[in-house]
Amino acid sequence: MDVTLTVNGERRRVTCDPLTRLLDVLREHLRLTGAKEGCGEGECGACAVMVDDRLVVSCLVPMGQLDGARVLTIEGLAPSETSRLAPVQTAIVDEGGVQCGICTPGIVMASHALLATNPHPTADDVREALAGNICRCTGYTAICDAVLRAAMQASVARADASR
Repeated sequence: MDVTLTVNGERRRVTCDPLTRLLDVLREHLRLTGAKEGCGEGECGACAVMVDDRLVVSCLVPMGQLDGARVLTIEGLAPSETSRLAPVQTAIVDEGGVQCGICTPGIVMASHALLATNPHPTADDVREALAGNICRCTGYTAICDAVLRAAMQASVARADASR
């Protein structure tokens, strides 16, 4: 079957079995290796991406459901014409929220999804949004602090832009 997607703003056509997982297409066909296979069962969040503005675990999404979909991966968060990271990526680095890195792309995507729908989250909101992401290294404190920092910085930038 042929599936046409818009991945990180670029229209892509993939020929695959309709049951092929989005994760496999991203990693093997499109060479976008940011999403990781942690468990293959939708439990760890390492493969999280956005599909049509909704956070999904790509290891559970069959390609047969995606014709015409918009997919955003960690590679698409930062503008390609600059070397700058997206604000949530910068905050996670600055707060020391990265250790082994396996969970980081999924955590960044979950954080991005949260901030897109809730620009002023509480610490409880952040913990709830990240509940589907397993991190065995950091203990989550630095990650939660980073998401709150990114939200605060975005709020300040919006206020400055409105002046």
